[in-house]
Amino acid sequence: MAPNMAKNSEASLIAPKVAAEIDAWLRHLQAERHLSAKTVEAYRRDVRQFLHFLAGHLGGAPSLKDLAALAPADVRAFLAARRADNIGSRSLMRALAGIRAFGRFLERCGKGRLAALAAVRGPKLGKTLPRPLPIDAAKRMADPTLAAGDGRGVWIHARDAAVLGLLYGCGLRVSEALGVKRAEFDGGDVLTVTGKGRKQRMVPLIAPVAKLVADYIALCPYELPADGPLFVGAKGGPLSPRLVQLAMARLRGALGLGASATPHALRHSFATHLLAGGGDLRAIQELLGHASLSTTQIYTAVDAERLIEAYRSAHPRA
Repeated sequence: MAPNMAKNSEASLIAPKVAAEIDAWLRHLQAERHLSAKTVEAYRRDVRQFLHFLAGHLGGAPSLKDLAALAPADVRAFLAARRADNIGSRSLMRALAGIRAFGRFLERCGKGRLAALAAVRGPKLGKTLPRPLPIDAAKRMADPTLAAGDGRGVWIHARDAAVLGLLYGCGLRVSEALGVKRAEFDGGDVLTVTGKGRKQRMVPLIAPVAKLVADYIALCPYELPADGPLFVGAKGGPLSPRLVQLAMARLRGALGLGASATPHALRHSFATHLLAGGGDLRAIQELLGHASLSTTQIYTAVDAERLIEAYRSAHPRA
């Protein structure tokens, strides 16, 4: 479909005044809520899909008045349609959260209240626990010699080891590690990290991880400006999260680990191993940058499951 035809087709499914409110809402998410571009795009996509469904369901592009008049049955019909497209419960829950956020924005702006959204319960989510790596495997992920001989430069191996070392040694998200500026690493024992919502927190930087980062800086062939990213790609630009995933995949193969051994699994491993070693749950919450303690509490279930498994495999009466 030609670009103009696609644009006209979308315009016929979303009323101009509703489209204007969506644009204002997305600007608010970026400027006031400081959400990432990726999250904002996901919200835009979810609301657009909802409005496209309503256009067919109601027989035309819904106006702001139409949205305020929606019944719970209309919202349930949308969820059922998405479920018929093989969309999982977690994705449906995220879509509903995005649409509700747009509804709250309209209400705050005096453009109507979408009461039907609050009246509909989201789909039940299966309880899934994080899958941490074994301690020895998690530690070896930061070994720069493990992937040696694959044709890439020594400095790239050092860079990958430093990034993965931060994920496991400090419990960082990939986006947080790649968001560290050169000036923020001074070789000290504390690192300032910018997390979700641009909230900053300080995390301890243990000596082995600090050495990994220092070794990478010493080997990196590019100048690293103070206000630029600490980690760069092969051509000197910002390092892509995809390259971190590929580095982890290589090491996963070398260590014989399963597909669950992802970069984010190193963050899970950080929390689980700290808790197993007697770490305080509230302190772990602060280190991970969780806004709610309930998010961190899932690791208590992981640790309990690990203990039960150890009992079953080792106790003579199990």
